[in-house]
Amino acid sequence: MQKVLFHSTIFGPIQSRRLGVSLGVNLMPNDGKICSFDCVYCEAGFNAQGPGKDGIPSREAVKKGLKKKLEAMKAEGSALDVITFSGNGEPTIHPQFKEIVADVMRLRDLYYPEAKVSVLSNATMAGKLAVKEALMKVDNNILKLDSAIPASMRAINQPVASNVIPEGVISDLKAFEGKCIVQTMMLRGEHAGMKIDNTTDQEIEALIAAYKEINPRYVMLYSIDRKTPEENLQKVEKDELERIADRIKAAGIEVQVNA
Repeated sequence: MQKVLFHSTIFGPIQSRRLGVSLGVNLMPNDGKICSFDCVYCEAGFNAQGPGKDGIPSREAVKKGLKKKLEAMKAEGSALDVITFSGNGEPTIHPQFKEIVADVMRLRDLYYPEAKVSVLSNATMAGKLAVKEALMKVDNNILKLDSAIPASMRAINQPVASNVIPEGVISDLKAFEGKCIVQTMMLRGEHAGMKIDNTTDQEIEALIAAYKEINPRYVMLYSIDRKTPEENLQKVEKDELERIADRIKAAGIEVQVNA
């Protein structure tokens, strides 16, 4: 079974194809996964691997670990483009997410004021007031929408809660009033005997309608780049991503393709 990638609360820096030199903040366990989605393409594996035994890191542990790492990087003269909330699950699930975001931004201002703070989120908690307030303060509020069609969202993202539907996610994203980036993974393949393909005309048209409603800063299109827990998935190549991006741009929406 494919398992979690990150075995520390602060990890990297790594070269992100989307964000540049990125220092990661993992608010989920170091030895397991906790997520409100169970995406077929998640590089951290399926939720079935369990939450592990370490538990989620405390606010103080995150602050202490990040301070130590930033001090060391600054002393070495290392470059840093972004501090990114990512890791072994959904960061906004952490009960002190809002407070941790405030700590991270203060440390960023102290050590690397030119660096951005980004959050990679599946948007399932975006309607929660404390989470929304925190996301409104970060530089890059990056929220997932892989499909605007209910059956496809269930097949691709496999939400843990049965009441998570595209309409609710779109409504929550719309409430950010443009202060968000929408991230969409394009893929096709099969999982549990079900065909998956969010590149069809029907899917693209539904996504464009959703993007128009959300009115994000821009849409971030990408596809599979690493091993996935479901092996029967196919990467959408750059030329096809570009063609999809052109359709979205024609609707007046800015798009960034990351291939």
